[in-house]
Amino acid sequence: MFRFCPPIIALLILSCSTDAENILAPTLDSTLSSKQIILDNVIACAASNADDDLISVFFYPRPNTTNFRYFETQDENVDKNDFENYVPVEFPIRDVFNGFLKKFEVSSTNEKWVIVAFDEDGKTNLSNPIRLKQNKRPTQYISQNVSIDASTNMPNFIWEDGRYTDTKIYFHVVSDITNKLLSGTYTFEKNFQYYNLDNVVLNVTQGIPPTLMSGASYNFTLLGVSEDNWVNLFSEKTFAVQ
Repeated sequence: MFRFCPPIIALLILSCSTDAENILAPTLDSTLSSKQIILDNVIACAASNADDDLISVFFYPRPNTTNFRYFETQDENVDKNDFENYVPVEFPIRDVFNGFLKKFEVSSTNEKWVIVAFDEDGKTNLSNPIRLKQNKRPTQYISQNVSIDASTNMPNFIWEDGRYTDTKIYFHVVSDITNKLLSGTYTFEKNFQYYNLDNVVLNVTQGIPPTLMSGASYNFTLLGVSEDNWVNLFSEKTFAVQ
């Protein structure tokens, strides 16, 4: 594309260079320069999709949060904690579980680090750095690893890991047939009972979830997440309370 520079002083031609524009490009660090920030205060993770080449960067938008933003590094070989390495990129945002969660639909051929940010109560909140590993460790989609005992209205869910063994935490959702999230919980253990919080280490359920109805169908969704916030395992299974 042709670029025009006024012929004031020959040396000033350099000021129109693409390199100069890149130097002045915004980074996460410069974006935060005049803001109050809260680190590690956005729940987020990322998974490669099963049916396309996109990456889903999931996050939990707490009530009254705004200005959802996505930042990424050029590649994975950088200091993940240096905000100068992150630049903003715009990708579509989609609802998950009818908007209880959201996700950025990210297109990337190489692996890198990403951070999700949003505003709340006048402060900017950031996620932990998330490592995209869509090439070397694509998310495994299976359902046969989950066993469900739905003989009561407090079903028990038990699961096993898939091909990856470095999962650190498990996020599980019970939803109804309209895709409405009823409970959203995290455990370190590979089991959960609806709605027993004895082994739950993080709970994003809003209010007290409803009692499951006999004969009704529900869905159980499981994400096994590694220490660098990559989803190793994605499982979904439908069940009916007896």
